[in-house]
Amino acid sequence: MSSVMSTAETSREERARAVASQSFAKLAEPFRHEIKLHCYRMLGSLHEAEDAVQESYLRAWRSFDGFEGRGSFRAWLYQIATNACLNALASRKNRRRFLPDQRAPATTDMPDGMPAPDIAWLEPYPDSYLEGIADDAPNPEARYASREAVQLAFVAAIQQLPPRQRAALILCDVLGWSAVEAATLLGGSTPSINSALQRARERLARTYPDGRPPVAPSPDAAQQRLLDRYVQAWERFDLDGFVALLKEDATYTMPPLQQWYAGRQAIRRFFGWAWKSYHGCRLVPTAANGQPAYAAYTRTDADGPWAAHSIHVLSLEHAAISRLTLFFKPDGPRLFRSFGLPLVLTDPGIAEPRR
Repeated sequence: MSSVMSTAETSREERARAVASQSFAKLAEPFRHEIKLHCYRMLGSLHEAEDAVQESYLRAWRSFDGFEGRGSFRAWLYQIATNACLNALASRKNRRRFLPDQRAPATTDMPDGMPAPDIAWLEPYPDSYLEGIADDAPNPEARYASREAVQLAFVAAIQQLPPRQRAALILCDVLGWSAVEAATLLGGSTPSINSALQRARERLARTYPDGRPPVAPSPDAAQQRLLDRYVQAWERFDLDGFVALLKEDATYTMPPLQQWYAGRQAIRRFFGWAWKSYHGCRLVPTAANGQPAYAAYTRTDADGPWAAHSIHVLSLEHAAISRLTLFFKPDGPRLFRSFGLPLVLTDPGIAEPRR
Protein backbone atom coordinates (compact mmCIF):
# COMPACT_ATOMS: atom_id res chain seq x y z
CA MET A 1 0.00 0.00 0.00
CA SER A 2 2.76 2.42 0.96
CA SER A 3 4.50 1.64 -2.33
CA VAL A 4 1.34 2.58 -4.26
CA MET A 5 1.00 5.84 -2.31
CA SER A 6 4.66 6.63 -2.86
CA THR A 7 4.26 6.10 -6.59
CA ALA A 8 1.17 8.34 -6.66
CA GLU A 9 2.94 11.08 -4.71
CA THR A 10 5.92 10.87 -7.06
CA SER A 11 3.61 11.14 -10.04
CA ARG A 12 1.89 14.22 -8.57
CA GLU A 13 5.26 15.83 -7.87
CA GLU A 14 6.42 15.15 -11.42
CA ARG A 15 3.21 16.66 -12.84
CA ALA A 16 3.60 19.69 -10.59
CA ARG A 17 7.21 20.16 -11.73
CA ALA A 18 6.15 19.82 -15.36
CA VAL A 19 3.43 22.46 -14.91
CA ALA A 20 5.88 24.78 -13.12
CA SER A 21 8.45 24.29 -15.90
CA GLN A 22 5.86 25.11 -18.56
CA SER A 23 4.75 28.21 -16.64
CA PHE A 24 8.34 29.34 -16.20
CA ALA A 25 9.17 28.81 -19.86
CA LYS A 26 6.07 30.72 -20.96
CA LEU A 27 7.07 33.69 -18.82
CA ALA A 28 10.84 33.59 -19.33
CA GLU A 29 11.44 32.77 -22.99
CA PRO A 30 10.11 36.08 -24.39
CA PHE A 31 12.85 37.88 -22.44
CA ARG A 32 15.77 35.65 -23.44
CA HIS A 33 17.12 37.88 -26.23
CA GLU A 34 17.06 41.06 -24.17
CA ILE A 35 18.60 39.30 -21.16
CA LYS A 36 21.40 38.00 -23.41
CA LEU A 37 22.01 41.52 -24.74
CA HIS A 38 22.11 42.84 -21.16
CA CYS A 39 24.70 40.21 -20.23
CA TYR A 40 26.72 41.07 -23.34
CA ARG A 41 26.80 44.75 -22.39
CA MET A 42 27.89 43.79 -18.88
CA LEU A 43 30.57 41.28 -19.94
CA GLY A 44 31.69 42.39 -23.42
CA SER A 45 31.74 38.78 -24.58
CA LEU A 46 29.14 36.93 -26.61
CA HIS A 47 30.23 33.56 -25.25
CA GLU A 48 30.31 34.71 -21.63
CA ALA A 49 26.88 36.29 -22.15
CA GLU A 50 25.49 32.99 -23.36
CA ASP A 51 26.92 31.23 -20.30
CA ALA A 52 25.48 33.93 -18.01
CA VAL A 53 22.02 33.55 -19.56
CA GLN A 54 22.10 29.78 -19.08
CA GLU A 55 23.16 30.19 -15.47
CA SER A 56 20.55 32.93 -14.85
CA TYR A 57 17.69 30.92 -16.31
CA LEU A 58 18.72 27.87 -14.31
CA ARG A 59 18.80 29.93 -11.12
CA ALA A 60 15.45 31.49 -11.94
CA TRP A 61 13.86 28.12 -12.66
CA ARG A 62 15.15 26.67 -9.41
CA SER A 63 13.75 29.56 -7.39
CA PHE A 64 10.58 30.06 -9.43
CA ASP A 65 8.39 28.72 -6.63
CA GLY A 66 9.59 31.57 -4.42
CA PHE A 67 8.72 34.26 -6.96
CA GLU A 68 4.96 33.74 -6.65
CA GLY A 69 4.10 36.61 -8.95
CA ARG A 70 5.45 39.28 -6.63
CA GLY A 71 6.57 42.33 -8.58
CA SER A 72 7.73 42.32 -12.17
CA PHE A 73 8.93 39.00 -13.55
CA ARG A 74 11.13 40.88 -16.05
CA ALA A 75 12.79 42.86 -13.26
CA TRP A 76 13.32 39.64 -11.32
CA LEU A 77 15.09 38.08 -14.31
CA TYR A 78 17.26 41.18 -14.71
CA GLN A 79 18.19 41.02 -11.04
CA ILE A 80 19.31 37.41 -11.33
CA ALA A 81 21.17 38.05 -14.61
CA THR A 82 22.90 41.20 -13.34
CA ASN A 83 24.11 39.42 -10.22
CA ALA A 84 25.32 36.50 -12.35
CA CYS A 85 27.32 38.96 -14.45
CA LEU A 86 28.75 40.76 -11.42
CA ASN A 87 29.82 37.40 -9.97
CA ALA A 88 31.42 36.44 -13.29
CA LEU A 89 33.31 39.75 -13.39
CA ALA A 90 34.47 39.30 -9.80
CA SER A 91 35.93 35.90 -10.66
CA ARG A 92 37.77 37.17 -13.75
CA LYS A 93 41.47 37.93 -13.75
CA ASN A 94 40.72 40.96 -15.92
CA ARG A 95 37.36 42.60 -15.28
CA ARG A 96 37.52 44.74 -18.42
CA ARG A 97 37.56 43.84 -22.09
CA PHE A 98 39.29 46.04 -24.62
CA LEU A 99 39.72 46.96 -28.23
CA PRO A 100 43.38 47.49 -29.19
CA ASP A 101 43.11 51.29 -29.50
CA GLN A 102 42.17 51.44 -25.81
CA ARG A 103 45.44 49.81 -24.79
CA ALA A 104 48.30 51.55 -26.57
CA PRO A 105 49.15 54.17 -29.22
CA ALA A 106 48.79 53.39 -32.93
CA THR A 107 51.79 51.86 -34.65
CA THR A 108 53.31 51.66 -38.10
CA ASP A 109 55.14 48.40 -37.38
CA MET A 110 53.87 45.17 -38.85
CA PRO A 111 52.48 42.66 -36.32
CA ASP A 112 54.23 39.43 -35.39
CA GLY A 113 50.94 37.49 -35.46
CA MET A 114 51.14 36.57 -31.77
CA PRO A 115 48.01 37.42 -29.72
CA ALA A 116 48.53 38.88 -26.28
CA PRO A 117 47.64 36.01 -23.91
CA ASP A 118 46.89 38.17 -20.87
CA ILE A 119 44.37 40.58 -22.42
CA ALA A 120 40.62 39.97 -22.65
CA TRP A 121 39.29 41.38 -25.92
CA LEU A 122 35.82 42.64 -26.73
CA GLU A 123 33.71 40.40 -28.98
CA PRO A 124 31.10 41.37 -31.59
CA TYR A 125 27.40 40.68 -31.17
CA PRO A 126 25.36 39.19 -34.05
CA ASP A 127 22.36 41.25 -35.09
CA SER A 128 20.32 38.04 -35.29
CA TYR A 129 20.21 38.13 -31.48
CA LEU A 130 18.68 41.62 -31.58
CA GLU A 131 15.48 40.36 -33.17
CA GLY A 132 12.44 41.18 -31.11
CA ILE A 133 14.23 43.92 -29.14
CA ALA A 134 12.96 47.46 -29.72
CA ASP A 135 15.31 49.71 -31.70
CA ASP A 136 14.32 52.85 -29.84
CA ALA A 137 14.69 53.76 -26.17
CA PRO A 138 12.55 51.48 -23.96
CA ASN A 139 11.10 54.44 -22.06
CA PRO A 140 11.59 58.22 -21.75
CA GLU A 141 14.02 57.81 -18.84
CA ALA A 142 16.65 56.10 -21.02
CA ARG A 143 19.48 58.31 -22.28
CA TYR A 144 20.45 55.99 -25.11
CA ALA A 145 18.38 54.27 -27.76
CA SER A 146 18.92 50.53 -28.03
CA ARG A 147 20.65 50.92 -31.40
CA GLU A 148 23.15 53.40 -29.96
CA ALA A 149 23.82 51.27 -26.90
CA VAL A 150 24.80 48.17 -28.86
CA GLN A 151 27.40 49.82 -31.11
CA LEU A 152 30.83 48.29 -30.79
CA ALA A 153 32.51 51.52 -29.67
CA PHE A 154 29.86 52.13 -26.99
CA VAL A 155 30.15 48.62 -25.58
CA ALA A 156 33.95 49.01 -25.59
CA ALA A 157 33.61 52.30 -23.69
CA ILE A 158 31.38 50.96 -20.93
CA GLN A 159 33.71 47.98 -20.41
CA GLN A 160 36.17 50.44 -18.86
CA LEU A 161 33.74 51.27 -16.06
CA PRO A 162 33.96 49.41 -12.74
CA PRO A 163 31.35 46.62 -12.70
CA ARG A 164 28.87 48.29 -10.36
CA GLN A 165 29.06 51.59 -12.23
CA ARG A 166 28.62 49.66 -15.47
CA ALA A 167 25.53 47.95 -14.10
CA ALA A 168 24.04 51.22 -12.84
CA LEU A 169 24.60 52.96 -16.18
CA ILE A 170 23.11 50.09 -18.19
CA LEU A 171 20.08 49.76 -15.95
CA CYS A 172 19.33 53.50 -15.73
CA ASP A 173 20.63 55.10 -18.93
CA VAL A 174 20.19 52.21 -21.37
CA LEU A 175 17.14 50.39 -19.97
CA GLY A 176 15.57 53.48 -18.40
CA TRP A 177 15.09 52.21 -14.86
CA SER A 178 14.95 54.71 -12.02
CA ALA A 179 17.70 54.90 -9.41
CA VAL A 180 15.20 53.53 -6.87
CA GLU A 181 14.51 50.50 -9.07
CA ALA A 182 18.23 49.97 -9.72
CA ALA A 183 18.96 50.16 -5.99
CA THR A 184 16.35 47.48 -5.33
CA LEU A 185 17.88 45.27 -8.00
CA LEU A 186 21.54 45.81 -7.14
CA GLY A 187 21.17 46.22 -3.41
CA GLY A 188 22.24 49.34 -1.59
CA SER A 189 20.73 52.80 -1.25
CA THR A 190 19.35 55.10 -3.90
CA PRO A 191 22.06 57.72 -3.15
CA SER A 192 24.75 55.08 -3.73
CA ILE A 193 23.24 54.26 -7.14
CA ASN A 194 23.02 57.96 -8.04
CA SER A 195 26.67 58.38 -7.04
CA ALA A 196 27.77 55.38 -9.13
CA LEU A 197 25.70 56.66 -12.04
CA GLN A 198 27.23 60.14 -11.84
CA ARG A 199 30.77 58.73 -11.86
CA ALA A 200 29.93 56.44 -14.80
CA ARG A 201 28.50 59.34 -16.79
CA GLU A 202 31.55 61.48 -16.09
CA ARG A 203 33.84 58.70 -17.27
CA LEU A 204 31.78 58.09 -20.40
CA ALA A 205 31.79 61.82 -21.22
CA ARG A 206 35.52 61.53 -21.93
CA THR A 207 34.64 59.31 -24.88
CA TYR A 208 31.42 61.09 -25.83
CA PRO A 209 31.73 64.84 -25.06
CA ASP A 210 28.31 65.43 -26.64
CA GLY A 211 26.79 63.06 -24.11
CA ARG A 212 25.95 60.22 -26.48
CA PRO A 213 27.47 58.10 -29.25
CA PRO A 214 26.77 59.14 -32.84
CA VAL A 215 23.63 57.63 -34.30
CA ALA A 216 24.35 54.84 -36.78
CA PRO A 217 21.24 54.42 -38.95
CA SER A 218 20.92 51.70 -41.54
CA PRO A 219 23.12 52.42 -44.58
CA ASP A 220 21.51 54.68 -47.17
CA ALA A 221 21.83 54.10 -50.92
CA ALA A 222 25.20 55.86 -51.17
CA GLN A 223 26.59 53.93 -48.22
CA GLN A 224 25.32 50.66 -49.67
CA ARG A 225 27.27 51.41 -52.82
CA LEU A 226 30.27 52.07 -50.58
CA LEU A 227 29.82 48.66 -48.98
CA ASP A 228 29.56 47.00 -52.40
CA ARG A 229 32.86 48.64 -53.35
CA TYR A 230 34.35 47.43 -50.06
CA VAL A 231 33.53 43.82 -50.96
CA GLN A 232 34.93 44.25 -54.47
CA ALA A 233 38.16 45.77 -53.15
CA TRP A 234 38.74 42.89 -50.75
CA GLU A 235 37.90 40.17 -53.24
CA ARG A 236 40.17 41.76 -55.87
CA PHE A 237 42.87 42.74 -53.36
CA ASP A 238 42.48 46.23 -54.82
CA LEU A 239 44.57 48.28 -52.41
CA ASP A 240 43.90 51.65 -54.06
CA GLY A 241 40.18 50.96 -54.22
CA PHE A 242 40.08 49.88 -50.57
CA VAL A 243 42.03 52.87 -49.25
CA ALA A 244 39.84 55.27 -51.25
CA LEU A 245 36.86 54.14 -49.13
CA LEU A 246 38.50 55.21 -45.85
CA LYS A 247 38.26 58.53 -44.07
CA GLU A 248 41.59 60.30 -43.87
CA ASP A 249 41.68 59.67 -40.09
CA ALA A 250 40.19 56.16 -40.21
CA THR A 251 41.32 53.57 -37.66
CA TYR A 252 41.91 49.84 -38.09
CA THR A 253 42.04 47.35 -35.20
CA MET A 254 42.32 43.55 -35.29
CA PRO A 255 41.85 41.84 -31.92
CA PRO A 256 43.36 39.61 -30.59
CA LEU A 257 46.46 41.28 -32.05
CA GLN A 258 47.55 44.35 -30.09
CA GLN A 259 48.73 46.46 -33.01
CA TRP A 260 46.38 48.98 -34.56
CA TYR A 261 46.70 51.62 -37.25
CA ALA A 262 45.48 55.20 -37.66
CA GLY A 263 45.13 57.08 -40.94
CA ARG A 264 44.92 56.01 -44.56
CA GLN A 265 48.65 55.70 -45.17
CA ALA A 266 49.34 53.49 -42.15
CA ILE A 267 46.37 51.27 -43.01
CA ARG A 268 47.53 51.10 -46.62
CA ARG A 269 50.99 49.94 -45.58
CA PHE A 270 49.52 47.23 -43.38
CA PHE A 271 47.23 45.75 -46.04
CA GLY A 272 49.89 46.07 -48.72
CA TRP A 273 51.94 43.77 -46.50
CA ALA A 274 49.16 41.48 -45.20
CA TRP A 275 47.34 40.67 -48.43
CA LYS A 276 50.48 39.12 -49.89
CA SER A 277 49.92 36.11 -47.61
CA TYR A 278 46.63 35.08 -49.25
CA HIS A 279 45.66 33.68 -52.61
CA GLY A 280 42.08 34.84 -52.42
CA CYS A 281 39.31 36.24 -50.22
CA ARG A 282 35.53 36.02 -50.13
CA LEU A 283 33.26 38.24 -48.00
CA VAL A 284 29.85 37.03 -46.83
CA PRO A 285 27.49 39.81 -45.65
CA THR A 286 26.29 39.68 -42.06
CA ALA A 287 25.59 42.29 -39.37
CA ALA A 288 26.96 42.90 -35.87
CA ASN A 289 26.31 45.46 -33.13
CA GLY A 290 23.78 47.21 -35.35
CA GLN A 291 26.54 47.89 -37.89
CA PRO A 292 27.49 46.56 -41.34
CA ALA A 293 29.65 43.45 -41.04
CA TYR A 294 31.18 40.71 -43.16
CA ALA A 295 32.59 37.26 -42.59
CA ALA A 296 35.86 36.82 -44.45
CA TYR A 297 37.02 33.49 -45.90
CA THR A 298 40.55 33.19 -47.26
CA ARG A 299 42.80 30.59 -48.79
CA THR A 300 46.56 30.45 -48.95
CA ASP A 301 46.91 28.49 -52.20
CA ALA A 302 44.92 28.12 -55.41
CA ASP A 303 43.44 24.72 -54.55
CA GLY A 304 43.02 25.20 -50.81
CA PRO A 305 39.70 25.48 -48.94
CA TRP A 306 38.02 28.79 -48.26
CA ALA A 307 38.59 28.86 -44.49
CA ALA A 308 37.03 31.15 -41.87
CA HIS A 309 39.38 34.07 -41.32
CA SER A 310 37.79 37.05 -39.59
CA ILE A 311 34.63 39.00 -38.80
CA HIS A 312 34.70 42.58 -40.14
CA VAL A 313 32.65 45.27 -38.34
CA LEU A 314 32.48 48.67 -40.06
CA SER A 315 31.59 52.14 -38.81
CA LEU A 316 30.46 54.55 -41.52
CA GLU A 317 30.45 58.33 -41.53
CA HIS A 318 28.64 59.80 -44.50
CA ALA A 319 30.27 58.21 -47.58
CA ALA A 320 33.40 56.80 -45.96
CA ILE A 321 34.56 54.14 -43.50
CA SER A 322 35.69 55.73 -40.25
CA ARG A 323 36.52 52.61 -38.28
CA LEU A 324 37.26 49.04 -39.32
CA THR A 325 37.52 46.25 -36.75
CA LEU A 326 38.57 42.76 -37.83
CA PHE A 327 38.09 40.04 -35.26
CA PHE A 328 41.09 38.11 -36.42
CA LYS A 329 42.21 34.51 -36.02
CA PRO A 330 42.62 32.53 -33.88
CA ASP A 331 39.69 34.15 -32.01
CA GLY A 332 37.75 35.29 -35.08
CA PRO A 333 36.87 31.91 -36.64
CA ARG A 334 35.27 30.61 -33.45
CA LEU A 335 32.74 33.44 -33.74
CA PHE A 336 31.45 32.14 -37.08
CA ARG A 337 29.11 29.58 -35.50
CA SER A 338 27.39 32.32 -33.51
CA PHE A 339 26.80 34.20 -36.76
CA GLY A 340 25.25 31.07 -38.29
CA LEU A 341 28.18 30.66 -40.69
CA PRO A 342 30.27 27.59 -41.59
CA LEU A 343 33.98 27.35 -40.89
CA VAL A 344 34.65 26.33 -44.50
CA LEU A 345 32.89 27.92 -47.46
CA THR A 346 31.93 25.13 -49.86
CA ASP A 347 29.66 26.95 -52.34
CA PRO A 348 30.61 25.36 -55.69
CA GLY A 349 29.48 28.49 -57.51
CA ILE A 350 32.36 30.56 -56.18
CA ALA A 351 34.62 31.69 -59.01
CA GLU A 352 38.35 32.20 -58.93
CA PRO A 353 39.45 35.40 -57.19
CA ARG A 354 39.06 38.41 -59.41
CA ARG A 355 42.32 40.28 -60.02
